[in-house]
Amino acid sequence: MKISNIIFGVGVFVALGAFVPAANAANDLEKIQSQIAQTEKRSQELSVRVASTERDIAKTKKDLVRTADQVSTLEQQRAEIAKKIAELDSRIESITREMEKNRGRIADSAASILFVASHPSFDSADMHEYVLTSSVLTGAADMFAGEIERADKQIAELARVRDARAVEKEKLDRTAKKYTSQRNELDKLLRTRSAQNEKLKSEQAGLQKKLRELSARAKSISELSAGVGSSQMSADAHFSRRKLNLPVRGRVVVHYGEKTALGLKSDGWRIRTRGDALVMAPADGVVKFADNFRGFGKVIIMSHKNGYNTVMTNLGSVDVLPEQEVLAGEPVGRMSVDKQEMYLEVRRGNQSVDPARLFHDNE
Repeated sequence: MKISNIIFGVGVFVALGAFVPAANAANDLEKIQSQIAQTEKRSQELSVRVASTERDIAKTKKDLVRTADQVSTLEQQRAEIAKKIAELDSRIESITREMEKNRGRIADSAASILFVASHPSFDSADMHEYVLTSSVLTGAADMFAGEIERADKQIAELARVRDARAVEKEKLDRTAKKYTSQRNELDKLLRTRSAQNEKLKSEQAGLQKKLRELSARAKSISELSAGVGSSQMSADAHFSRRKLNLPVRGRVVVHYGEKTALGLKSDGWRIRTRGDALVMAPADGVVKFADNFRGFGKVIIMSHKNGYNTVMTNLGSVDVLPEQEVLAGEPVGRMSVDKQEMYLEVRRGNQSVDPARLFHDNE
């Protein structure tokens, strides 16, 4: 073999040996670049989906606030109409009973007149009997006329009350379809929010366990509220620039500082409401507690800005989770059917605050 051939072969071998690793490195780089591109693409797609989900959640919250207000208003209107109808029914029963009594009095008066008329005694020889008979007839006739007049008024009043009842019943029937539609929309939105909160539920299992332990240790609502914490205290002690609506439609029956049925000073308001009434967040905030607490049914504690907490008790059901952010007016649950009175307490730090500083009193 010629030396030149050997040298040529070695050169080719060396060249090929150097080329193979370089080619492999280029392929690996292309694969890595491809994976990076795919990852970036998936990341972008995920970001779009996350942004879309966040927009959906924000829209759901706004829709919940709007629909909850409509449902709550309709529930209050229907309750007031139903109350009027019940009062009118009671009046109809009362008038009917009076008419029955009046019918008896008319019958007695007529019987008296008929008796005297069938046993006349107008003998001029016995003037006493004549005057007595005349007086009886006159009195019976006057009584009869009076009872007839009263009966006419009762009949007219009964007709007016029945007409008024028919008007109220028509109002109630007219709102029924709208109420059903709004209630169905609210339920649908609540189911949507529930689905959006599924991930949050799994993440909060440990937190809920801690809250249940806190609930077991706390001896009072004040201790429970202090235990869940509140937003950071601020030099600005304002809660809101304007007074807020109550979290439930109703009437304040015990005010801050007044004596309760047990003779204790009230640290909040007691609001008489309807069973199953819709409960809404009083202001923007974060749910800190949403569970049972002994003697108070289901309790929701919310943390708001500038160190404020609101406590709402005697709920029958809750639709929010701890650490969930909610908007003012967003539905958070419903009142208990059995306990139709909410205890509303406002705290700033460790001190109770008169709700009158923050909320409208409907009275």
